[in-house]
Amino acid sequence: MSRNTEINKTTYTPTGQEAVEEQKSFQRVINSFRAYKIHSHRRARKPMLVIDKMVPRHQRFLEDYRKHLEQVLVSLDHNAEFLKELTVDVEKMFENQEVREVDPRITHELAPSEADMDKVRSVLKQFCREWSEAGRIEREQSFEPLIRELEQLFPEGTRDEVRVLVPGAGLGRLPYELAVRGFACQGNEYSFFMLCGSCFVLNRCKQVNMFTIYPYVHQFTNNMRNADQVRSVTVPDVNPAEAGINPNFSMAAGNFVEVYSEQPDTWDAVVTCFFIDTAQNVIEYIETIHKCLRPGGYWLNLGPLMYHYADMLKEESIEPSFEDIKSISQEIGFEIIRDKTGLKSSYCTNGESMLRYEYSSIFMLCRKRKQSQNNYIISCTRKGPQYSHA
Repeated sequence: MSRNTEINKTTYTPTGQEAVEEQKSFQRVINSFRAYKIHSHRRARKPMLVIDKMVPRHQRFLEDYRKHLEQVLVSLDHNAEFLKELTVDVEKMFENQEVREVDPRITHELAPSEADMDKVRSVLKQFCREWSEAGRIEREQSFEPLIRELEQLFPEGTRDEVRVLVPGAGLGRLPYELAVRGFACQGNEYSFFMLCGSCFVLNRCKQVNMFTIYPYVHQFTNNMRNADQVRSVTVPDVNPAEAGINPNFSMAAGNFVEVYSEQPDTWDAVVTCFFIDTAQNVIEYIETIHKCLRPGGYWLNLGPLMYHYADMLKEESIEPSFEDIKSISQEIGFEIIRDKTGLKSSYCTNGESMLRYEYSSIFMLCRKRKQSQNNYIISCTRKGPQYSHA
C-alpha cells in the first residue's frame, strides 16, 4: 500500500452471524448518510408550512425569515453533496475483509432512525471540530495538552518504535497529529459513522479546504443572526496526503474492550480524549487500558465525566467521580504521576450560539506499574463489537 495514495486502512474482522449483523449495521449507516437530504429538508420546511398558514399581515413580517429558510435548504443541499462524496466506495474501507456490497436502495428494514440521522449531523460538526480552521481552538484545548505531554515523555528521534493507541479516535485527527510527530499510532473507533468519515478525510481528501460544509445549519434555535445558522467552514485544514507521517498509522474498528483486552503488554502509551465517560462501566475501560499497556507504559487522559449512558432509563450505567476514578486506577495498577483539574474545554460547540457548553475537564498522566502491587485480576468480559449501537 502506497502511503501517498492511502494513509491508512481500517481493520476489522467479524465472523459468522456477527458478520451478517455488522453488514446490516453498516448498510444502515450508509442509508443514513444517503437519507440526509430528504430528512433535513423535511425539518427545514416545517416553519415554511407554518408561515404559509398565517394571515398575510404576519407573512409580511417574516419575508426576510422566509428567504433565510430558502438559504437553509441550499446549505443542506451542499451538505448532502459532501456526504454523497463521503460514501463513494466506502465499502472498500476495510483492508482485511471482503468488499461489502452496499445496496443503493434504502429498504424499510434498514431505514435510518431519528437517532441515526442525529449521528449524521454529529459527523458534520465533528468535521468542523477536527478538520477545519474553525475547530482549532477546541483542538488546542483538548488535543494539545496530550500531544505536548507525550512529546515530553518521548523526545524526537526516539518515537519511530513508540506504539501509541488512541481509543475513541472519532475522525482521526488526534492519532494523525501523533503520527505526524513520528509516533507509531493506531486510532480505534466504535462508530461506523465516524469510521466512514475518518477513512474519507485521511484517504480521499487530497487538497486543503477541498470541501465546504455547513455544520450549524441544523440549529434552528438560539441564533443571534440568520447568517450564523448558515455560515460555512472548509475542510480539511491540512492535506493528510502531504504529511510526512509514520507509516505505522492505522485505524482499527471495534469495541475497545473486546479488541484490546486481547493485546496484553502491547502499547507504550494509551491516549484518551473525551473517551472514558462513553463507557457504561468505566472500570472495564481502565482495566483494558492497563492490560494492553506494557509494564511502565503511560496512560494520558483528558476530558469530562459526563457519562453518556447516565440518563438512559433502559441502559445500565455507573458514574464514579474523579476522586473515585483516581482510586480505581491505582487499585488496578496505575501510578498517578500527576493530575490537573479545571481545564476549560468545549466539544463541537457553536461559538456564535446563545447557548454554549464548556467543560471543566480533568487531566491525568498515569504509568502502569512494572510489577503489580496487589493481586488484582483483570477481567474483560464485555461482548462486542456492537455497531448497531454506534
